[in-house]
Amino acid sequence: MSIRSSLLAAHRRSLAPRRQSLALRTAHRGMTLLEIMIVIAILGLLIAVVVPRVMSALGSSKVSLTKVAVNKLADQAYPQWAIKNTDKSCPDNLAEVGAVVEMKPEDLVDAWGSPYKFLCAPNLPAGVKNGIAVYSLGEDKAENTADDVRSWEKVKN
Repeated sequence: MSIRSSLLAAHRRSLAPRRQSLALRTAHRGMTLLEIMIVIAILGLLIAVVVPRVMSALGSSKVSLTKVAVNKLADQAYPQWAIKNTDKSCPDNLAEVGAVVEMKPEDLVDAWGSPYKFLCAPNLPAGVKNGIAVYSLGEDKAENTADDVRSWEKVKN
């Protein structure tokens, strides 16, 4: 073996540990700031798309839940109450009506935490089929606004 080939072989052997250590350093280096910023941007985009849809679904489910409750009070509980109370045309309160179908006091509160309201004859609005109209003030808790949920109306989408 010549001196030149032995020097080349020695040089190659000396480079091998450097290549390994360079590969190890690269493997253990972790994420760069740019990579972290890209991941955060992607997560931000996902959140921006998903959160409004989830919140919208939650809001519409509250309206649906409230609509079911006002219809139950007006269409199921009131007729049963009227059969048992032939001497009265209007209940004193909704708890009296709800008790007929075993509704608890917490069932007489809408999805936004406000108690349901009701109207009896002669104050019944047009379109009421029974002797009672039950409604919720909705999320804004103000009367006669677009978000009110009424037993005599269909839910607006």
